[in-house]
Amino acid sequence: MRPTLRPDAVLVQAVIAGALSFAHLHDLAEAAGQTGWKAWAYPVSVDLLLVAAWHRLRSLRAAGTSARSAWTWFTVALAASLGANIATAGLLDLTDVPDWLRILVAGWPALAFLGGTLLVHSPGHPAVAQPAEPTTGTEEPAAVEAVIERDDVAEPEPEIAAAPALPSPELEPEPVLEPAPEPVPEAASEPAPAPVPVPPALVAHARKVADDYRARTGYPIDADTLRSRLGVPPPMANAIAAQLA
Repeated sequence: MRPTLRPDAVLVQAVIAGALSFAHLHDLAEAAGQTGWKAWAYPVSVDLLLVAAWHRLRSLRAAGTSARSAWTWFTVALAASLGANIATAGLLDLTDVPDWLRILVAGWPALAFLGGTLLVHSPGHPAVAQPAEPTTGTEEPAAVEAVIERDDVAEPEPEIAAAPALPSPELEPEPVLEPAPEPVPEAASEPAPAPVPVPPALVAHARKVADDYRARTGYPIDADTLRSRLGVPPPMANAIAAQLA
């Protein structure tokens, strides 16, 4: 389907106002002695300076910098356009233009060239320092392996000659009493954690979250995901997950 063109009232008004201002500037330049193509170049110069100053003004304001220079040249271009419109309204005899007006018209090209140059070369957006990218390769300290030398083989002790045994009366060996085994203390059983009370409304809301998670992923929701979704402590999240299982 081809798009339909609808006339915009604001655009039509802008075209009409621009054409009238263009014609007034041309008539004033021609009356001031600028004939031929030079008379047509004056309105182009004024309108371009006006648009360039407005564009630079918006850029500087968006960047948060001073827009004093842009305001100055915007005012100069607006005064030139507005003055030409008023001068051609019958208040000035275009057949006998005063000398001061001829001087202004003749000096406009140099003034417009200066304004355009300053607008183009004025500082724009401030440079934003980009953060340095973190280095991906992290050097790990070299592991120092400690070698422990052990003497697995004990050195042989010098042999000592045994003294001859003296005859002793035979004694009955005393019975050796084995020590009674010490009772091993039983490990104290840890008390079972008290159940965490969970409000029924929170359980119902958690069930909706779990159903939505299962519908999107195809897997049951775990306690960690449930804790992050509901913003509850881990014991309560475990208790809710146990009720939902």
